[in-house]
Amino acid sequence: METTRWWWVRHAPVTGHDGRIYGNRDVACDCSDTAVFRGLAGQLPDQAAWVVTPLGRTRQTAEAIVNHHPAEPEFDVEPHLAEQNFGNWQGMTYAELDQQREGDWHRFWLAPAEETPPGGESFATVCQRVAGAVSRLNQRFSGRDIICVSHGGPIRAALGHALGLTPEAALAFSIDNCALTRLDHFAATDGKPESWRVALVNGRPHMPGS
Repeated sequence: METTRWWWVRHAPVTGHDGRIYGNRDVACDCSDTAVFRGLAGQLPDQAAWVVTPLGRTRQTAEAIVNHHPAEPEFDVEPHLAEQNFGNWQGMTYAELDQQREGDWHRFWLAPAEETPPGGESFATVCQRVAGAVSRLNQRFSGRDIICVSHGGPIRAALGHALGLTPEAALAFSIDNCALTRLDHFAATDGKPESWRVALVNGRPHMPGS
């Protein structure tokens, strides 16, 4: 059975957003903690396809990992794995959004999965585009390891896709910066449908002495 192994890494913490919603804005991230990237590099396979999104913080993070990794990859850029576009909410503080929405808050996200921010997209839409990208990359890199540096929303969406969850249920996953999530895809064979195995969710990088 052909197995494709996904190694999802959320980008490093962003800098300079001052507590504001940044969504799919192209903001920089802090890659100064070399121990974190050394730890991640030690957990990732040597021979893999590397995928980033058009947002620079994913490439920054990938390059910080590669500095401690034997691979010398070319990065495939996949737009459909970028973070959710929060439209007019981007640039607002969380307090300003709370006031605008009259206290209608969400426990895990900025809004329910089906709600579309003005000028943006819903998390449900993110789930659809992530599922399509994952399927394409499963075919392209079938049987290989895929290291994908992405964002909290798309990684939640990928988990939801693998487990057959509703978009709203997928929002309950906690995905921290620089955390590792591992998903194994088993291709359809002998009349049996494709399937997924979840090997790790939100794993912290291996640090010296841990």
